[in-house]
Amino acid sequence: MKEYQTITEVSGPLVFAEVDEPVGYDEIVEIETPAGETLRGQVLESSEGIVSIQVFEGTGGIDRNASVRFLGETMKMPVTEDLLGRVLDGSGRPIDGGPDIVPEERRDIVGEAINPYSREYPEEFIQTGVSAIDGMNTLVRGQKLPIFSGSGLPHNELALQIARQATVPEEADDEGDEGSEFAVIFGAMGITQEEANEFMQDFERTGALERSVVFMNLADDPAVERTVTPRLALTTAEYLAFDKGYHVLVILTDITNYCEALREIGAAREEVPGRRGYPGYMYTDLAQLYERAGRIKGREGSVTQIPILTMPGDDDTHPIPDLTGYITEGQIVMDRSLNSEGIEPPINVLPSLSRLMDDGIGEGLTRADHADVSDQMYAAYAEGEDLRDLVNIVGREALSERDNKFLDFADRFEQEFVQQGYETNRTIEETLEIGWDLLSMLPKDALNRIDEEFIEEHYREEEPEAVAAD
Repeated sequence: MKEYQTITEVSGPLVFAEVDEPVGYDEIVEIETPAGETLRGQVLESSEGIVSIQVFEGTGGIDRNASVRFLGETMKMPVTEDLLGRVLDGSGRPIDGGPDIVPEERRDIVGEAINPYSREYPEEFIQTGVSAIDGMNTLVRGQKLPIFSGSGLPHNELALQIARQATVPEEADDEGDEGSEFAVIFGAMGITQEEANEFMQDFERTGALERSVVFMNLADDPAVERTVTPRLALTTAEYLAFDKGYHVLVILTDITNYCEALREIGAAREEVPGRRGYPGYMYTDLAQLYERAGRIKGREGSVTQIPILTMPGDDDTHPIPDLTGYITEGQIVMDRSLNSEGIEPPINVLPSLSRLMDDGIGEGLTRADHADVSDQMYAAYAEGEDLRDLVNIVGREALSERDNKFLDFADRFEQEFVQQGYETNRTIEETLEIGWDLLSMLPKDALNRIDEEFIEEHYREEEPEAVAAD
């Protein structure tokens, strides 16, 4: 291990140093300041004679007299099953006052891509307890399903609700085994101290922390640390899933803060910017994170991702949601107008999508009529939304009796199906029962997307009104 005192420049989060031997990309670096403080960094770029280093703790106190040591290894995450119940900072160090982590092994945080041949197709249902997701945009084990939100919308509350309630319902096998355990990895990037306190209070109040590992990168922490936090979280998830057999749900918030960190680093490196100033390689970088979700043949566990991003200006064509939509298998969209009406959670099911939903629902635990009910409610709600626009022009009195029923359906769908609050945990059976209650508002001949067998079994006939005595 060689030590250099050859720093030539400090630019934002980056340090540039001259070297006389090859240095590996992503190699870990220790920088000792003249004041005796030791900072950690990572080689971002290596060329003949000079390297650029991104410093995790910030470059304050670093000058030309600082010493640089290259450790000859990439950054690794100490992994063990004992991480469950622990709270770590954005660099993977405990901040909960608990004992030091005694790892079973140390794993490279970059990870390895899952061989496509070894991937198992996602087909099993994850119950989040949220009707707008379970009923209309079902989450499947091994899927990556982002939440598209906006500034000021309650995506944190939804994330906490999913972290509390998410379960993997499984039928016991012939030997009575009920399957794998469920764990949550929560990676927060660039959140405020107030948000961090809210997250921790909820985890501790509900007991969800016992089955969770929390990584916290705060807004006043160095931006470059945000590029490490999700990789630490995913490395931990892969260990618990593929080595210990857990079904792991990874919630990452906020991907927008992560991408802003990429843009800051790109500007410091004086890279030619891409769309809106973001690096041209941002698609590849996001794909490296998202594609770590999945299942592996012959392994019991799974890694499922719910990345959360706030769309700048509520613009879904912005590079961050745009690229995320290309890589992932759908999206859950939070709506500002529903939020202003007091709908909790304010999920707009019309632009939302789960591309793997049809493979994760059907016979058995999730009921054979699930797909039909979902399709019919989607069509009826879409028709009701169109009629709302028409009512603004011609008035409700100009509509037919059938159209008025679809208008009423749209109102009740929002108030009874989507609206459930952040403390209500609904099973998939309860969600579908509410769906049938709503669909029974419509005439039977309007239910053209549901098998007649299910209509006869579940349709609720209106009770005849009592005839008043003369």
